[in-house]
Amino acid sequence: MASVPSLASTLQQQLADALTAALPEAGTADPLLRRSDRADFQANGILALAKKLKGNPRELASKVTAELPTGDTGDLIKDIEVSGPGFLNVTLTDAAIVRTLAARAADGDRLGVPLKADAGTTVIDYAQPNVAKEMHVGHLRSAVIGDAMAQILEFTGESVVRRHHIGDWGTQFGMLIQYLFEHPDELTHEGDEADGEAAMSSLNRVYKASRVLFDSDEEFKARSRDRVVALQAGDPETLAHWQRFVDESKVYFYSVFDKLDMTIDDPDIVGESGYNDMLEETCRILEETGVAVRSEGALCVFFDDVKGPDGNPVPLIVKKTNGGYGYAATDLSAIRDRVQGLKADTLLYVVDARQSLHFKMVFETARRAGWLNDDVTAYQLAFGTVLGKDGKPFKTREGVTVRLEDLLDEAVERATAVVREKAEKVGLTEEEIVENGRYVGVGAVKYADLSTSAVRDYKFDLEQMVSLNGDTSVYLQYAYARIRSILRKAGDAKPVAHPELDLAPAERALGLHLDRFGEVLAEVAEGYEPHKLAAYLYQLASHLTTFYDQCQVLSDDNPAEVVENRLFLVELTARTLHQGMKLLGIRTPERL
Repeated sequence: MASVPSLASTLQQQLADALTAALPEAGTADPLLRRSDRADFQANGILALAKKLKGNPRELASKVTAELPTGDTGDLIKDIEVSGPGFLNVTLTDAAIVRTLAARAADGDRLGVPLKADAGTTVIDYAQPNVAKEMHVGHLRSAVIGDAMAQILEFTGESVVRRHHIGDWGTQFGMLIQYLFEHPDELTHEGDEADGEAAMSSLNRVYKASRVLFDSDEEFKARSRDRVVALQAGDPETLAHWQRFVDESKVYFYSVFDKLDMTIDDPDIVGESGYNDMLEETCRILEETGVAVRSEGALCVFFDDVKGPDGNPVPLIVKKTNGGYGYAATDLSAIRDRVQGLKADTLLYVVDARQSLHFKMVFETARRAGWLNDDVTAYQLAFGTVLGKDGKPFKTREGVTVRLEDLLDEAVERATAVVREKAEKVGLTEEEIVENGRYVGVGAVKYADLSTSAVRDYKFDLEQMVSLNGDTSVYLQYAYARIRSILRKAGDAKPVAHPELDLAPAERALGLHLDRFGEVLAEVAEGYEPHKLAAYLYQLASHLTTFYDQCQVLSDDNPAEVVENRLFLVELTARTLHQGMKLLGIRTPERL
C-alpha cells in the first residue's frame, strides 16, 4: 500500500515552506489554500500575514512567489500570479497532475488514500429493528447511513465494531410469551426452515391473536403480567419461549437486510436484553456517585438546561418508581460495556433526530459518571424523516406506515423496467436484467437517502430515484458501465499514463477532481457526513460527461499516446466510482 499525497497537500506544503523562507519572522503560517475558478488553486493566507506583520500584502506575495520553483515540467507549479490585494492564483503543471494520478492508479483498490494516523476504535450503533415487529420505512435510514459510515470508517483505518441494539426486551413480551405457552405450535413451520415472509407472517399472527386476548380476557392479561416477572427473573422456560421469538425475528430481519444488500452478522446483534445483567450495577454506581438522585421514588438525573413546557426540569429516569428500568438504564449500561469491555474511543449512534434530547441527557449522564471523557466521546448521527411526495411522513393510502420490504420490492420493480428498456441495445441476458434491476433499485433507494444531509428530511420519490438524469445512483452506475464498455472496445490499446502530454481543459478538470478522493473521504469520516461522498461521486460523473463531450477517447485521429492517456483517465475514474459507491453500499454493474 502506497499512500499518495494529494496535489493540494503537496502544494500547501510548498507554499508553507516558501512563506517561512521569504518571511522567517512569520514562523509557521497557513497559506489558506482553496480551489478556485480563476486558476487551479488560490492561496489567501498572505493577507492575514501582512496585517499581522504590518506589511504590504502584494509585496509579501511577490517575495513568496520568488521562493517557489515554477515552469519546468518536473515541477508542481506551472504558473503563479499575484492577484488583487495579495491573493496567489496557482496553476499546476499537467505533468504533476498525471504523475500523481499514476501513483494513485498503482495503489490497487486503495487508490493512494492514506490510513488515518490516529485511528482508534469506533462502536457504531445502527439498524435497530424490534423483535416480533415488521420493519418499516422508519428503519431505512438508520440501516443505510450506519452501513455506509461503518464501511467508510473502516476504509480510513478505524477499527469498527458494529452493534445492532434490537428491541428484544420489555413488558410487551409477557403477552407474546404467555400466548406461545398456551399455543405452542404457533411458531412451528412445516418442512424446511421458514423464509423471512413466513417468519413475519407467524409473528404477526401471534401478535394479533395475543393482543385480542390481552384486551378481552382479564385472566390472560394477569397471566401475561406474571410472565413478564418470570422473564425478568430469568425463568429458564420463559427465556426459552422468548428466544423463539428472537430467532424467528432474526430470520425475518436477515431477509430484509439481504434485500437491502447488507450483511448483518449474528455476533453484532446485541439487543436490550444483552445489558440486563448490568442494569442494577449501573443504577447503583449512578446513585452512589451522586450523579442520579431519588425523586418521588424514581432514580433520576436532572439537568439545568432541560426543562418541560411548564418550565420545570425534565429528568432522565433511570429506574422507575415500580422498580422497572427505562431505556436510559439500558443505554447507559451499553455505554459502560462499549467503553470498558470493547475499549471504544468513539461511540457513534445512528438514531432518529426525534431522540436527540434523550441521547443528549444519556451522554451528559455518562460524562458525569466518568464513562465518557476527553478520550472517549459519544456522538449521535441524527437523521430526519422519510417523507412522501406530499411532504408529509411517508404512509400508505390507508394511513399505515410503509413496510420496508414493499418499498424495496417496488424500487426493484421500477428499476428493472428501466434496465429492460436499454437491455437489447447492450445485449443483456434475462439473468443480467434481473440482477442489475436489483442493484439499480436498491442503489437508488440508498443513494437518495445518502445524498441528502442526514439531519434533513427527504422526499421518497421512486420515479425520480430511478431516473437516468440528475443526481441519482443510476446516473453514476451508467457512467461506470459506459467506461467499462469503452475499455472493452479499446482492443489492443491499454490505459497508460503519459505525463509528457498537454491536457485538454476537460482532462485537467477530471484529473484534479479524481485527486480529491482521499481528502473527501477524510472529511466524510471526520464529520460523519456520507452525503459529501455522494456529492463528490456525482461531480465526478458530471466531469466525466463533460470529458466525453469534449475529448474523444477511442479515435483513429488521435496519436496512440493520447488514446492511452485518455483510457488511463477513464479507467481511474471507473475505479474511483466503483470504490466510492462500494463504500456507500451500492453496486456498480459492469454492463447496463
